[in-house]
Amino acid sequence: MTLKVPDSERRSNDRERSSDSRDGLLMRMELPSNPMLLCAVRGAVERLTESFGFSPQECRAVTRAVDEALTNIIRHAYCGRADRPIELIFSSIRGHPINGRSIQGEAGLKNAVGLEIVLCDRGPAIKPEQMCMRALEEVRAGGLGLHFIQESMDVVEYKRVKGTNRLRLIKYVHVPKPGLTA
Repeated sequence: MTLKVPDSERRSNDRERSSDSRDGLLMRMELPSNPMLLCAVRGAVERLTESFGFSPQECRAVTRAVDEALTNIIRHAYCGRADRPIELIFSSIRGHPINGRSIQGEAGLKNAVGLEIVLCDRGPAIKPEQMCMRALEEVRAGGLGLHFIQESMDVVEYKRVKGTNRLRLIKYVHVPKPGLTA
């Protein structure tokens, strides 16, 4: 597993060059599709989300979403093979959330701070109609990964780019309204 954390000088240069609303790269991980590495990834994601300012509940939710996405890549894109490449890119973003709508009814979030996580694999293209969630009331093992991902993240987008599957997850830091406790 390769972990790359940019130094502060590089991050400030990235910010100056960036013409969009991104703050820049926080961390990049390159790993084989070995399920034994999921524990290390969970630990890194949990520490990153804590340092990013998410609540303990949001840290667990983001960590679970990334774990579920990686598990789906290993199981479905790579059919359990432990030697296929996976890349995770973690970036800090700023900008108006979710297609111009405010999050959870809060107005004035033009400068919302978010954590963007992009998971990349080179498995076969995914047909969105095959990505189905099972009913929550259906009692059986498995099949809840997509539900956990969609419930935990503010944005979930999939696309195929030049032979690579890219799953983009975004979680915005939700600031409680003044006078309310979280």
